[in-house]
Amino acid sequence: MTSIAEGARRAAEADIASVAGLAAQATAELSELRGGRVWSRLEARPDPQLESLARDLQADDALVVVGTIDDAVVGYGAVRLVELHDGSTVGRVSDIYVLPDARGVGVGEAMMEMLMAWAGQRGCIGVDSLALPGDRNTKNFFETHGLVARAITVHRKLPQ
Repeated sequence: MTSIAEGARRAAEADIASVAGLAAQATAELSELRGGRVWSRLEARPDPQLESLARDLQADDALVVVGTIDDAVVGYGAVRLVELHDGSTVGRVSDIYVLPDARGVGVGEAMMEMLMAWAGQRGCIGVDSLALPGDRNTKNFFETHGLVARAITVHRKLPQ
């Protein structure tokens, strides 16, 4: 019987094309959810995703990680430092995605632990992220890591 090793590691330049593909899948998947159409235009990783990921990979105020099963990249996550009005910082998890067939085995947990540890090592007062309304799996995932709602964004679509 072979054991499957899931984990997370810092993304390397060689991973960026794979990660950009995962980012495109994440955007397509989340765009279909309630709130997803506006999210994809406002908060999602901007196109071209490859370029924005390459910038984050090189930035001192950001971390990009990949989630793996054995050696295969099956997910990615990203966090960026955001300075608050009082000079303190928050780690903003802008991306966290695992391929549907690789969910539920600990890949997302391993990536989230890396992202939160990195933010903590940089003196962040907290970690923020976003879950779309009705996306219970994402909400539950974040809650297992101690993230709870601190604000609710409301929206009304206007006729065009």
